[in-house]
Amino acid sequence: MIWKINLYEISMISLGMSSVICGISGVSKLMKNMSNVVEWEIMMLNSCSMTFTLVLDWVSLLFMSFVLLISSSVLYYSGSYMSNDSNFNRFMYLVLAFVLSMMMMILSPNLISILLGWDGLGLVSYALVIYYQNEKSANAGMLTILSNRVGDIAILLGIGVMMSLGSWNFFLYSMYMEDSWLMFKMMLILAAMTKSAQIPFSAWLPAAMAAPTPVSALVHSSTLVTAGVYLMIRFSAALEESNSQMMLLIISCLTMFMAGLGANFEYDLKKIIALSTLSQLGVMLSIISLGYPDLAFFHLLSHALFKALLFMCAGVIIHNVSDYQDIRHMGGLIKFMPITISFFVISNLALCGFPFLAGFYSKDMILEVSFMSSVNLVVFMLFVISTMLTVMYTTRLVYYSLSGSFNLMSMSNMNDGDKIMTNSMSGLGMGAVLGGSVLSWLIFPEVYVICMDSFMKSLVLLISVLGGVIGYMINMLSVSYKLNSLSCYSFVIMIGSMWFMPFLSTKNITMNSFVVGKIIQKVGDKGWYEYHGGQGLNMSFNNLFKMLSVLQLNSLKIYMKMFFVSVVIGLYVFM
Repeated sequence: MIWKINLYEISMISLGMSSVICGISGVSKLMKNMSNVVEWEIMMLNSCSMTFTLVLDWVSLLFMSFVLLISSSVLYYSGSYMSNDSNFNRFMYLVLAFVLSMMMMILSPNLISILLGWDGLGLVSYALVIYYQNEKSANAGMLTILSNRVGDIAILLGIGVMMSLGSWNFFLYSMYMEDSWLMFKMMLILAAMTKSAQIPFSAWLPAAMAAPTPVSALVHSSTLVTAGVYLMIRFSAALEESNSQMMLLIISCLTMFMAGLGANFEYDLKKIIALSTLSQLGVMLSIISLGYPDLAFFHLLSHALFKALLFMCAGVIIHNVSDYQDIRHMGGLIKFMPITISFFVISNLALCGFPFLAGFYSKDMILEVSFMSSVNLVVFMLFVISTMLTVMYTTRLVYYSLSGSFNLMSMSNMNDGDKIMTNSMSGLGMGAVLGGSVLSWLIFPEVYVICMDSFMKSLVLLISVLGGVIGYMINMLSVSYKLNSLSCYSFVIMIGSMWFMPFLSTKNITMNSFVVGKIIQKVGDKGWYEYHGGQGLNMSFNNLFKMLSVLQLNSLKIYMKMFFVSVVIGLYVFM
């Protein structure tokens, strides 16, 4: 009997085995508190050694293990989700190239080798966003790659600044960078803001949902968007007691608030999940700016598990409702897809920080540590309101898809019959339930001492319950009451469009460019350039050549005139 193994099965097996190996190595290095550094010197340039370096410590190995685990699940899931696609093999190779770029970025403690992975992430993500070849995907891909190019330029400038140290291995110098290196730190923060879609670069993340759902599960939930967070974790020693910390804190808290508010006004299923990712990225960067990179790394890993599962569940739902993504067209799906909706609810509860699921251990600890820190009232209120908004939009999403009325009367073939999709979600479902506790025991064998009064300790639970109640009540009211939001339509559009950020990132920039280009064309190409540019030179040379041709006609009149002029000039000079 000849076994036929598909490309997605080979990828799933190889990446899954690599994930297990990296995970075991990472845990052993964590227990032994050791790390390995592999370095090849390529060339010397003005006493600055150019080396290719790989660092194998518990942070890089654990993160790589999670990336490989999610990649193997997503590629296996794609075997069914993308089975009818005519370019399936091209899709698989693109995803594998993305995983390779991510591994290069994770293992590099050197700014130049990080740039290779960083640029690879941007290029492959662009190719994946424009995978469905239509105008919407092309626009989203262009917005994605141009936003990320800003961060690439910041990394290049950082490489130029760091050359004065004699090496680009930031592991050796990050803890010695004082306030005189503020410009370098600002460049790194700018790079992290673009890749992790913080304000004002937030528009590209919801737009990138034009990509296939497996891409969203891998690229836009757990790998590409967390690259900026990972860079900040690696550079956290340089950010301590720096003025750049407060700027990063304010921006990340505003992003967290803005994304949570926008998700409550969004009806596209994938964009709601994308905005929740944006909110959680704000949580990670805010806790880094407070000086707790280990907590940010903990939340990065636990968030990757349940957010990838959430996107995969969304893909199954979209498949079963004939490619609709509007949550108003869903409802009562628990009757038709009990397994998928169960995973969907588990991942949503983990996102809210429901006790003893994956998100609870990391998110609850982050909020308690931030409440205990010396933050001002504005940042404290942004944390509180953003947490409440997270539960509100999650309750809204579950209400519309799970417990609302069934709105798709013609859809009678919805089921959980696809075993490949169900099996690929099962592994991440176990991670969404058990991942947080296991990571908590591994990363924090000695617990944090958090000293707060009873009100502050129970505040996270109170605002979560309050957010759930308010979210459910608003959705119940929206069924029978008129849409009062139409009376303040501009305000609702502002909140729902992330404070006009997509318009500011696209329409304003392009319109102004067109206006300036029209002026330049009118004044330049059809104005001054017409007479002083190529056309003007052509006319001048033509006149000159005409005059020279006249001089060469051997005319006695011209010679007499030239003789007379020469005599006059000679008399004027010698007298």
